[in-house]
Amino acid sequence: MLPATFKLCAGISYRHMRNMTGLRKNALVAIHHELNRLAVPGPSNWISQVRRRSSLLSSRIEEEKGYSEEEISYVKQGEDALQKAISILSEQNGWTIETMAANGDKVLSKTLPDIGKVFKLEVMLEQHPDNLYQELVGNMEQMGEWNPNVKQVKILQKIGTDTMVTHETSAETPGNVVGPRDFVSVRCAKRRGSTCFLAGMSTQHPKMPQQRGVVRAENGPTCIVMKPCAEDPNKTNFTWLLNIDLKGWIPKTIINKVLSQTQVDFANHLRQRMANNVSMEMAHAC
Repeated sequence: MLPATFKLCAGISYRHMRNMTGLRKNALVAIHHELNRLAVPGPSNWISQVRRRSSLLSSRIEEEKGYSEEEISYVKQGEDALQKAISILSEQNGWTIETMAANGDKVLSKTLPDIGKVFKLEVMLEQHPDNLYQELVGNMEQMGEWNPNVKQVKILQKIGTDTMVTHETSAETPGNVVGPRDFVSVRCAKRRGSTCFLAGMSTQHPKMPQQRGVVRAENGPTCIVMKPCAEDPNKTNFTWLLNIDLKGWIPKTIINKVLSQTQVDFANHLRQRMANNVSMEMAHAC
């Protein structure tokens, strides 16, 4: 299947063939077929091979929607973040355990060339992926209400249904070991069948230049993947890939401890948030 996909992609990359609707449609169908394979269990080594061509196709689609060059650039950044993150997650070898909680939550890590150290949270949440997707994407700006590690999340710009640019401000860690940081990120939210994705990486935006007195950290690629459990589709296998450069003079041992603990804390705060949502829904139903 892959050789045929590459041939179709190569064909529509030439100017004189871009307007051939049938060919372009076939190429998109082929790419989406390959992407859909990610939703099934097991490693997906093909993703690193198709990610570049998929991003180019997506950019051309956005051009046809009449988006500006700036908007197209953000869309492409978001798609690139998603494909890079999935490529990292689909490689199963080389991960070492950083933290293992009593309830089975675990954080693993590995160091990658040109990216640095990445962390991967793996937990099982007793919530349907759709509910988690609504909370993390639809209610993104409310994260500061339930996650004490986050002061604020603000959406600076939305592009279509899948892409947005956000500004996030983190809280200082206990003892002010790591002071407040802020991030400007492009985020890409996607669904492939019953699997949900929220990927992101650092970017720049004219509405949010660097702030005096706040360290501008960088992240990316990052990605949250929410997939129904095979045993119970109302539960979710939740994976969070994290890659952050906190900037400043902080020893790596402290950074590693802070980031892995932040991921474990996030899972617990998210569980509590979802439990509170259920309680409120039940109260309203009475």
